Amino acid sequence: MTPHDPVDHLIREIAAKHGVAVGRDDPILILQTLNAKLLEDGAQAQRAMLRAHQEELEVIAQRWGSDAKDKAERILSTGLAASRDAMGRLMQEGALATTSALRAEVDAAVRGLAEALAQTHRLARIHLVAAALTVLAAAIALFATLSR
Repeated sequence: MTPHDPVDHLIREIAAKHGVAVGRDDPILILQTLNAKLLEDGAQAQRAMLRAHQEELEVIAQRWGSDAKDKAERILSTGLAASRDAMGRLMQEGALATTSALRAEVDAAVRGLAEALAQTHRLARIHLVAAALTVLAAAIALFATLSR
């Protein structure tokens, strides 16, 4: 009999509260022992159920975490694809605008060159006419000097 024995403590408590002396072989103490055993077994069963429930909750939380991760990845992929498409469209529009501007500049330069070339042709014809007149004048002068 140790001072911390629950049965001894219970015997003293019954004697103090009810004024009844009970022995270790009393049926009430047997019921108390059975009740304590049942409570202990019930507590163990509850702990086991709690562990199982906790494991289920962890599995559910993990599933929710992976679902959230998958959804976030899909959202990011969709956003990235939309951004890439928008960037491609903007680049294409920019390239078309640059091409149009460059074409307009080249066309203006070609028109300027064509006008300069046409003016050069006119000047060349005038020079040819002047050269022909000079040759004709020289021929007339030669003919005049030779005929004298």
